[in-house]
Amino acid sequence: MLEAAGPTQEFTGHVVGIGASAGGLEALERLFEAMPKETGAAFVVVQHLSPDHKSLMANLLARHTSMPVVTVRDAMELEPETIYLIPPGNLMTLSEGHLRLSPKNPRILSLPIDLFFSSLAREFDHRSIGVILSGTGSDGTRGSVAINDAGGLLLAQDPESAKFDGMPRSVIATGLVDEVLPPDTLGARIRDHIEQKPDTQVTLPPKTTSDLDSGSALEGIFHLLHNHGGVNFRDYKPATVLRRIERRMQVRHVPDFEHYLELLEGDSGEVSVLRREILIPVTNFFRDPEAFDTLASKAVEDIVSQSGISHSIRVWVAGTSTGEEAYSIAILFAEAFERAHRWPDLKIFATDVEQKNVDAASAGRFSEAIMAEVSPERLERFFDKRGSHFVVKPELRQTLVFARHNLVEDPPFTRMDMVTCRNMLIYFLPTTQQRALRRLQYALAPNGYMFLGSSESLGELSPDFTPVSSKYKLFKMLRSAPLPMESHHASIPALERRTQPSAGRSDKAFRSRDASAIESAQQVLLQEHAPPSILLSESLELIHVFGEAQRFLHFPSGSITLEISKLLPAGIVPVAQALLRRASRSGEVIRSEASTFKMPGGSTERLRLNVRRLDGDERNSTFLLLSFESQEAVVREGGDKETQCLDMSVEALDRINSLEQELAATRESLQATIEELEASNEELQATNEEMMAANEELQSSNEELQSVNEELYTVNAENQEKIQILNRLNADLDSMAKAASIATLFLDESMHITRFTPEAQQIFKIRDGDVGRRIDDFTHNLMYPGLMDDLRESLREGRMNEHEVCSESGNYYLVRILPYTLQGAASRGAVITLVDITSVRDVVRLQAVLDSQTHQVAVLDSSGMIQIVNKAWREAFKAQAKDPLGVAGPGDNFLESCYARGAQPEGAEEYTIKAERGLRQVLKGDSEGFGFEYRYPGSEPDRWFLMQVGMLHHPEGGAIVSRLEITDWMVRPKASSDSPSEK
Repeated sequence: MLEAAGPTQEFTGHVVGIGASAGGLEALERLFEAMPKETGAAFVVVQHLSPDHKSLMANLLARHTSMPVVTVRDAMELEPETIYLIPPGNLMTLSEGHLRLSPKNPRILSLPIDLFFSSLAREFDHRSIGVILSGTGSDGTRGSVAINDAGGLLLAQDPESAKFDGMPRSVIATGLVDEVLPPDTLGARIRDHIEQKPDTQVTLPPKTTSDLDSGSALEGIFHLLHNHGGVNFRDYKPATVLRRIERRMQVRHVPDFEHYLELLEGDSGEVSVLRREILIPVTNFFRDPEAFDTLASKAVEDIVSQSGISHSIRVWVAGTSTGEEAYSIAILFAEAFERAHRWPDLKIFATDVEQKNVDAASAGRFSEAIMAEVSPERLERFFDKRGSHFVVKPELRQTLVFARHNLVEDPPFTRMDMVTCRNMLIYFLPTTQQRALRRLQYALAPNGYMFLGSSESLGELSPDFTPVSSKYKLFKMLRSAPLPMESHHASIPALERRTQPSAGRSDKAFRSRDASAIESAQQVLLQEHAPPSILLSESLELIHVFGEAQRFLHFPSGSITLEISKLLPAGIVPVAQALLRRASRSGEVIRSEASTFKMPGGSTERLRLNVRRLDGDERNSTFLLLSFESQEAVVREGGDKETQCLDMSVEALDRINSLEQELAATRESLQATIEELEASNEELQATNEEMMAANEELQSSNEELQSVNEELYTVNAENQEKIQILNRLNADLDSMAKAASIATLFLDESMHITRFTPEAQQIFKIRDGDVGRRIDDFTHNLMYPGLMDDLRESLREGRMNEHEVCSESGNYYLVRILPYTLQGAASRGAVITLVDITSVRDVVRLQAVLDSQTHQVAVLDSSGMIQIVNKAWREAFKAQAKDPLGVAGPGDNFLESCYARGAQPEGAEEYTIKAERGLRQVLKGDSEGFGFEYRYPGSEPDRWFLMQVGMLHHPEGGAIVSRLEITDWMVRPKASSDSPSEK
């Protein structure tokens, strides 16, 4: 086991997580080519890679960036200005500042980008940056939500610039992406975010909202948010809200609240983005599985066992977000029904304050990421696989009703067997938490269950509940409670209420002991002496229920509505509507005649309806109070002379009855038509189910093919890059062969021509279209009968052959046969090069001729530079170091040796000047040549030389210099003066 060498320094920079799949190579290259230097960030690239293919991504990306590109090893530390690549066949997470690897299970679909982004958000919080590039599917979407929730920056590639836009569009659809940009501009955006320039720094006020001035910019921001979406964020803990506002200000480069308020006032889209950021939907299926196991065994089983055939189980899931928790609870009840072999009516009311969340939850469509949260058995039982998504099956979906609802402002539901509100109360202020909990308590039926989040508690409501599981925050209600008195403010904007100075003191006063006694007394008097009543808004929607008025109401299945005409029995509706219209106009108390009405349970009751108008606060709001007086109350009270009684004449009643009968007949006709349509629809559904079953099989196969296709596309992109490199190398090779002008042929192991240079066509009778034919099919003009035998020998034994041969045209060639072996293969090939050495041989022959001369010979160019000397000159050059005319060798300038006066021995100046002047005349072309005799100084006895210079008849000019020692010839006449001299 390896041990750490010592403590390592914690990485304090930003970490940029980059998710890419099909088509991501090009986007990555463009991103890193334009990435600014010295960002101080670490870059982690997560891709979908084939586990059976060696990735070339490190080499390919290294060509587009100066940063080091490394493939991750387990427990590798993060370093700034470094690019980390996920290795094939692995999943990767961040833990304690180290990159951790785990093997990928090939039997299940993995989502490596979601996994890494989630760990990145958890580890680096606001220093996390998520970037989604080209790819199919929705991997990265859930992880991106986690990064946004942690306060990090979230960027996506512009779908128009992506080869595959599935992943970018999926994350953009969440509404949480900070900016959508082309790949080559993402780098600059990342740098700006990391640098946090001074002109975009935000100075926040103290982390509280209670002491804000009513005219402050931040107060204006809260007011805009409330007007835009009906949510009073002053009820939320200030740290969360202010952190989200700060993040949006940094994203939009706004320096202070005043400027941000101006931006919001002119950009409703930014208001929506800010609201969504504060109400970020962070949820999962079966979040905290142990808590849901406890809920199933302790609460769901009990509710199912206690339910009767006629009893409908009612559940309220408050703050449902995008619906995962509501569907989780529906699954638990469905499984409990199957175990108990009982299927009572189940209705789950799932609500959220954000309409987009409600719409998403109602669609019941979830990404492949839920495979990590829902077991395969539950996926098969309750979901249909459609493309890259899972869709809730109709039998489960029909048990849920989704609606927009504000827990702390809208009227609560009633008669619920269970209410859940998990991980939402923690964002509220303590007073708002208690207000919300009282509404949840009011919604519960006797012995109902309340299920809260792990960090939430009942607070002041603890005496009214008994804990079923304190660890998992599951409680059972001991006694019900009335709806808090502030519920009549439901239609009044909370922002305006909270600005009243006495709001906090009044709230505390109601919690005193005397106030509690007064409240209890008021409730007793209301229940025992006040008639059952309901409070309605001006638009005739239900606000509050007093006493036992719920027995006059019925809640139909389907979408939730508070419209009173949909909640009252059919017989009461026309009377109530007439009374409400009259009271709304006149402002007087209006009563109906006592009449017998059919109740929702099937019984009949004699009632008199009573309506009065209630005027609201200074905003001129109006409410209507509808009371139901029983027959006993009518007799006891007698006539009330100050109250108008609505005269329901016989004619009016007959007309109403007639209209009701026509309406009933119309409904029956409509119902018959509906039943016929339903019968036809059932047949179509049966056919559709068969088609869906076949489609599911095809989709399953398609998913496997899609997964393979993504891996193949990644491999193909790398291969394309490699092909481009090979094409460049091939072009370089062709250019080099043409520049060398050497006849070259490439052959495979079967002696077939694979390529050749144009010079080879002059020797072998081949043409451009002869590639692929055998070399021995062609004749050549070489006097080399053993060429083919040598070629076969080289291919067979892997040995080079080299020969100098002559061609029929008289040219000489150096023929070299070089075998080679293809990398990673057993097959061989050979390359034949034919270098024209005719000129080389001519030079060699000329040198041999010169070397055969006994006198010294040197060939000069037009500048006097010695080009060639013979053997005699070279030997004299070594021996005669003092002779100015004999010290120059090849590469020396003969003229310089002539006029090097200071280095000459005594007596040499005369003949060196003569040699220099004469040579210059010859080199200029003014003289054909000259010659003279001179004595070599410094030798004993004297030595004499004859120097002759002639013009070299060549286009470039030059001269031939020869020296011949004539000492014997010059001395002989002195030794025998009488003898005749020889010429």
